[in-house]
Amino acid sequence: MIRHNMKQPGKSLGVVGLGGLGHMAVLFGKAFGLKVTVFSTSISKKDEALNVLGADNFVLSSDEQQMKGLSKSLDFIVDTASGDHSFEPYMWLLKTFGVYVLVGFPTEIKFSPASLSLGMKTFAGSISGGTKSIQEMLEFCAAHKIYPKVEVVPIQYANEAIERLIKRDVKYRFVIDIENSLK
Repeated sequence: MIRHNMKQPGKSLGVVGLGGLGHMAVLFGKAFGLKVTVFSTSISKKDEALNVLGADNFVLSSDEQQMKGLSKSLDFIVDTASGDHSFEPYMWLLKTFGVYVLVGFPTEIKFSPASLSLGMKTFAGSISGGTKSIQEMLEFCAAHKIYPKVEVVPIQYANEAIERLIKRDVKYRFVIDIENSLK
């Protein structure tokens, strides 16, 4: 988010997907002073997005009216969804010079060149930063008390954790407690 100049208080951020990366994008966005809108396919995540994570708005991405109502309203989008989904509807939500950053891992990326070139938008991707970027992120998290929401489980629970992950029954990441699992 820093690399793409998203640390601009008052600007607007859309976060696609509210999982392990998505919830962190919301927390970072709020710490940067952005107005954050969460996009999800699951209405069950609305309360969590607004009342626990502090997002300003929640949109059910399958609701065409809600999506159209946000046309050209976002400065930035961070797409954390790893499942295959359409990029086109989100591209039209970006303002002129808007930036769309994909950090999820769908099997393909497909959208009309018109949605990118009309409005001089930027589409970028990133899997991770280098050591310096990670250190800066950790220092920012410590200074702003940003902590990931995880569920700590023993190694013996790994198979059940994978089953729950497939069912999307995790908030937001599983962390295996190796030290206590080996005692």
